[in-house]
Amino acid sequence: MKKLLFILAAVAVAFNCHAQQGEKFNGLDMNLSNLSKVSDAQSRSISPENFTGEKGKGGMADPVKDKGKRNVANASNAARELGQGWKVNPYIIINPGETITIAEMEGPGAIQHIWMTPTGNWRLSILRVYWDDETTPSIEAPVGAFFGMGWNAYAPINSLPVTVNPGSAFNCYWKMPFRKKCRITMENMDDRAMSLYYQVDYTLTKVADNEAYFHAQFRKSTPNDHSVYTIVDGVKGKGQYVGVYMGVDVNNNGWWGEGEIKFYLDGDSKFATIVGTGTEDYFCGSYDFDTRKRNAAGGEDVAYTEFSTAYTGLPQVIRGDGHYSIRQRFGLYRWHIQDPIRFDKDLKVTIQDLGWKSGGRYLAQHSDIISVAFWYQQGPNGTYPKLPSKDELEIN
Repeated sequence: MKKLLFILAAVAVAFNCHAQQGEKFNGLDMNLSNLSKVSDAQSRSISPENFTGEKGKGGMADPVKDKGKRNVANASNAARELGQGWKVNPYIIINPGETITIAEMEGPGAIQHIWMTPTGNWRLSILRVYWDDETTPSIEAPVGAFFGMGWNAYAPINSLPVTVNPGSAFNCYWKMPFRKKCRITMENMDDRAMSLYYQVDYTLTKVADNEAYFHAQFRKSTPNDHSVYTIVDGVKGKGQYVGVYMGVDVNNNGWWGEGEIKFYLDGDSKFATIVGTGTEDYFCGSYDFDTRKRNAAGGEDVAYTEFSTAYTGLPQVIRGDGHYSIRQRFGLYRWHIQDPIRFDKDLKVTIQDLGWKSGGRYLAQHSDIISVAFWYQQGPNGTYPKLPSKDELEIN
């Protein structure tokens, strides 16, 4: 009997090794250990120099023939002496109130990288992404908040899925698979035109049955909200929550980050399954994000300390200038890459807006909060909250 079991185990191992060796690499889930693997996947990229991403169709704008045509040769004057192929159309113009489809592609495949550097008001430039045959977006957020810059001001971010580099260069590396097609739009809600340099890098390849769709949802508190802020709700289906960007504008003095985050999973009602111990704890910091240093007078200086790491950060501390920009605001991110929050049926995530008051008592605050929740799920996305109006978004 032992001999038979040994033979069966050996056959199973051999079969598994053969299957792994014979299975084609689809070109996704890239890391240093698989960079040497070849694949039948096809690399494609969409930018203003190749709106369709088609093979052999990039850099075809003509500075003479296309001059004056809308979003076809915006740098025709600069390229007038060099001609076709010399950076004739590296950006597009989006007029006030206009929505433009910046990328459209047919699958199966996956987006692997997005780079863009939008001008104008990042709070009023709305990014939307539609998977397959969707008529409502799975991703809908102001472009600044989506890339961790919710307060319309630059700060460097150096994390695994999102980087923001000098010159306001927004990058994301979230894996975004699709099966039939993908459509990405940008809406300019501002009363001024904006220019947009961008590039969407994707791969046409087989997408496994267990791959879920990427979602991102923006929310903003209102003056009538209670002291429990909802990060996301109404998510139905099977999937995993993978992170959040949150901006906090505190309306009172004192330390503001005592609130606990709660994950309500698969039918949880009054009590959540996962409960954190405080806001700075959830964002993987401690003790108010303070750094304490001895000063020349022998006393102690205490200050918020910005940081940006692979999975978590406080990249933005807007301290105000004492003139017209008087508010102190904070921008934080937490990516659940090594510890995704998995759900089978439904998901709700809240965080308490909690600080301190006299006598060592908690203070239920009424901060102005914005957030973008990120998750993967199978099946159709639920109803998103109505995006705030232009007037509501621009107040920051």
